[in-house]
Amino acid sequence: IPLDVLHPFKGHPFHVTDDEKMQEMAESVAQHGILVPGIVRPRPEGGYELVSGHRRKRACELAGLDTMPVFVRDLDDDEAVLIMVDSNLQRERILPSEKAFAYRMKLEAMKRKAGRPSKVNPTPLVSEKSIRSNEELGTQVGESREQIRRYIRLTYLFPPLLQMVDENKLVLRPAVELSHLAQEEQALLLEVMGRLGVVPTLEQALRLKTYSQDGQLTAAVMDAVLADRKPAAVQVTLKKDRLKQYFPQSYTQKQMEDVIFALLEAWKSQQKGGGTGDKRDG
Repeated sequence: IPLDVLHPFKGHPFHVTDDEKMQEMAESVAQHGILVPGIVRPRPEGGYELVSGHRRKRACELAGLDTMPVFVRDLDDDEAVLIMVDSNLQRERILPSEKAFAYRMKLEAMKRKAGRPSKVNPTPLVSEKSIRSNEELGTQVGESREQIRRYIRLTYLFPPLLQMVDENKLVLRPAVELSHLAQEEQALLLEVMGRLGVVPTLEQALRLKTYSQDGQLTAAVMDAVLADRKPAAVQVTLKKDRLKQYFPQSYTQKQMEDVIFALLEAWKSQQKGGGTGDKRDG
């Protein structure tokens, strides 16, 4: 099917980025084509909605292809959501925000399907099936029911705060508690956090939530709650894709860490010895 009539899934929670993995996929597609067709469904307004295959479509575009092989299926909204989420949860790396919206979409679809009258039992017990949906989702994705609840709470987080969670600048549990604040309160909190150079701990997030529920959360209260928090520690993330070019493929994570720390110790000793000058030959 031509790429220009393939449209993204409405509310698709997974990001499609032109990163190194995408470039590798595009090169593979250019050489071998699409080995696993995508899944689409017809749109009432014309064209097709991608249910599975958003990254494959982008790879086709980067590879200079005009069409993409797909399976066309007649799916209702809930069936399409379930397939879309399940096909994307197989990815190697999934951001917390992607999990949050994907879990929410899938759980809502599961509950709707559980509440529909069946041919065998026209009056199902909706409440019982709703409870089972929570547990079933947790089993399917390997998360506890409580962890599923936490991730779904993130969908109520102010977008810039949610981005901080994705960037490992804000821990999940405090973020979950902050999601209970009103959007305007979260926006104000973001300003206070930036001014003070701090992020809330779980205990502080709980206090902020209590003040919010009592209608007493102001900028002054936020200042007072966060005042005893030291500036956030600098976090350094070493990406595996960048590290692997310096190590043999057989090296484990521990072996790489041992080498890195050994080099850092040598560098530290050099600094203590006064070797801080620029000794490059040019």
